[in-house]
Amino acid sequence: MLERSSFPIAKIYVTSKRAKTLDPEKVEAIAYDIMENGQTTPIQLRADGDRFVLIEGLHRLEAIRALGEEMIEGVLVRARLH
Repeated sequence: MLERSSFPIAKIYVTSKRAKTLDPEKVEAIAYDIMENGQTTPIQLRADGDRFVLIEGLHRLEAIRALGEEMIEGVLVRARLH
């Protein structure tokens, strides 16, 4: 089971391919929902040296950032070894 934890937004890297899918209207709607209900779903990240790479949750990340927060709830996903 993946454990929720808090991660510093400043250390989260978003790939340019993922960033191109950003919808500002969706970010705004999620930000309003987070103000009302809090962050109910964590984002998913993977470790990459001293930073984290976003796997899932771009709109939640940007909504939290727009609200002026410095930390976000997420889960650290570890890659399976083949």
